[in-house]
Amino acid sequence: MMLAATIQNVERATGALATQSIARMDDQLPWFRELPAEKRSMVTLVAQAGVRQLVQWMRNEGADTGISDEVFEAAPVELARAISLQHTVALIQVTCEVVEEQVPALAAEGEDEALREAVLRFSREIAFAAARVYARAAESRGAWDARLQAMLVDALLRGDGPDELAGRAAALGWSEIQPVTVACGNTPGGETTAVLHSVQKAARRLGVEVLAGVHGARLVVLIGGIDDALPTVEKLTSQFGEGPIVVGHSVAGVTEASSSAHAAVTGHRAAAAWPDAPCPALATQLLPERAVAGDIEARKALRTGVYVTLKRAGGELLETMDAFISSGGVLEGTARALYVHPNTVRYRLRRIHEVTGLAPTEAHDAFALRVGLAIGRLESTPAQRHKPSLQRLL
Repeated sequence: MMLAATIQNVERATGALATQSIARMDDQLPWFRELPAEKRSMVTLVAQAGVRQLVQWMRNEGADTGISDEVFEAAPVELARAISLQHTVALIQVTCEVVEEQVPALAAEGEDEALREAVLRFSREIAFAAARVYARAAESRGAWDARLQAMLVDALLRGDGPDELAGRAAALGWSEIQPVTVACGNTPGGETTAVLHSVQKAARRLGVEVLAGVHGARLVVLIGGIDDALPTVEKLTSQFGEGPIVVGHSVAGVTEASSSAHAAVTGHRAAAAWPDAPCPALATQLLPERAVAGDIEARKALRTGVYVTLKRAGGELLETMDAFISSGGVLEGTARALYVHPNTVRYRLRRIHEVTGLAPTEAHDAFALRVGLAIGRLESTPAQRHKPSLQRLL
């Protein structure tokens, strides 16, 4: 048991020890000198609290009563935001060195070693307390970031206006990041914060900016600052659960990302209709499946990209495509139906590929062309243009 005289000596020296510690920090730690006055005052409060709690800890003979945690109650959250854990450890080390140097002057006769041991043991408790403070701050920050990201993802999927999206993006530091691409896949399961932390960690290794949110059973990821996000998503596939992953188109920024999110999510919903789809797949590759599933934007894209484009291209491309479909994709049968040479058909099929970006001889592209032509013709009929109501029909 330590004599009361030693404890009283330490108690009387509390202010002086804290002052010496701050002076030592100022002398040895360049980053400490650059701190604003209010942040330095926080460190001073913590240093004083540390010496006071050392006295209380010695009075309790080192019993763990949570005293070490009370050191950081002066400014726990603010300190964790202003100073890194590494810097906090440096501050603790300096304070302990100052107290250890004063052991001969503070200890009663024969208690030098006992006081030195008490300081070392208490410094360990303080280090653990600091770790707990930063762990709580990190957990709180992680949970808050997860909520903010979830709110942004919800806003994107609802199609909220640019002002609403800009405000949510600014809260996450994404207001200036461009371009932005949205990817959607199944969530791997587990606690949401852990899922998002894993995505962020993987993205940091790749050197890319991402935001993510779990929306029901889906994981929606925003990728910023990359024109072609597909290679990045390929490297992030392990962050998603089993099943399709669909990548939307690139947009100028978060305020315009609703269209990319819509494409990615509707593509993910429709991907089951194409069992052999690549993973990840572009939402544009899934246009026919999305159109069949009722996606209006996909229907518009196919109508314009296939039917309207072929009509405007001329050169009998539309007639050739119809004949090619009717013949079951047989080149010679198409040539006979059109009374032309097979080489002419080959040339026209190449032209169709050039103007639409879809190859009639590729199975899935041929499906997209057929759906595009069907939508174009359906929406070009008078009945579709006028869209009479059910009441009028009755």
